[in-house]
Amino acid sequence: MKLPFRTTRNRGTWIRRYFSRGIAFITTMSHIISGRNSVIEALEAGRAINKIFLASGARSSIEVKIVQLARQRGIPVREVDRRKLQELAGHDNTQGVVAILLEVGYSTVEAIFERAEQRQEAPLIAVLDEIQDPHNLGAIIRSAEAFGFHGVVIPKDRSAGLSDTVAKTSAGAVAHLPIVRVTNLAQWLEGIKRQEIWVVGADQQAEISLFQADLNRALAVVIGSEGKGLRRLVREHCDFLVRIPMVGQINSLNASVAAALIFCEARKQRGANH
Repeated sequence: MKLPFRTTRNRGTWIRRYFSRGIAFITTMSHIISGRNSVIEALEAGRAINKIFLASGARSSIEVKIVQLARQRGIPVREVDRRKLQELAGHDNTQGVVAILLEVGYSTVEAIFERAEQRQEAPLIAVLDEIQDPHNLGAIIRSAEAFGFHGVVIPKDRSAGLSDTVAKTSAGAVAHLPIVRVTNLAQWLEGIKRQEIWVVGADQQAEISLFQADLNRALAVVIGSEGKGLRRLVREHCDFLVRIPMVGQINSLNASVAAALIFCEARKQRGANH
């Protein structure tokens, strides 16, 4: 079942009209990341890093690369014992490296639209309705970045937020993708629909199969929480719902797995080379 394509305008118009209404969300927080890949991703993405701590001892090739990248950007690197790294990170799985960011925080909706405009694509946004497990949140952010989404939106309350666990699970994707936190998700969806963006929700009770739906449009994909799915008000603000066809005895998927399948299909319909 193909749905009619909502009328679109010039991509720049999405940004101007959205923010002429005064709708913008931003907040910041101090942040520490650990793990070799997460720190390298942050360095390569140009994140504002205050200092990097490395465990004393022999250097692996990845740690040598971290030191080289840090020196190129003038970021101080300090050797400490592993106990100090554990104190900084709050856990013992640091992989021998911890970075303190000057300020890591949530981005703005404008950044998402600008990212889409830079790529000359219609906006493609992942919207997460109360994903509370930080591992799921990190995995979904990783999939969103991998499949070329322009940003991720999460609610302020009853949702996992940016954290070291999320950063590590995302394999550094949080350093490349705008993450926006909004106060009222249903209200935000209502506003985004006025900007000629379609809202599709994932619901296993939906009549439309994922592979029948037309996702090649300016789109916000809404993924529900673990176990509960989409909240009623959020579901009511979706233009249409899709289900993932399954033939096994298990009729539900982990939220991050379901998100990856839908993100992949949305990107596929836009063309594998984009």
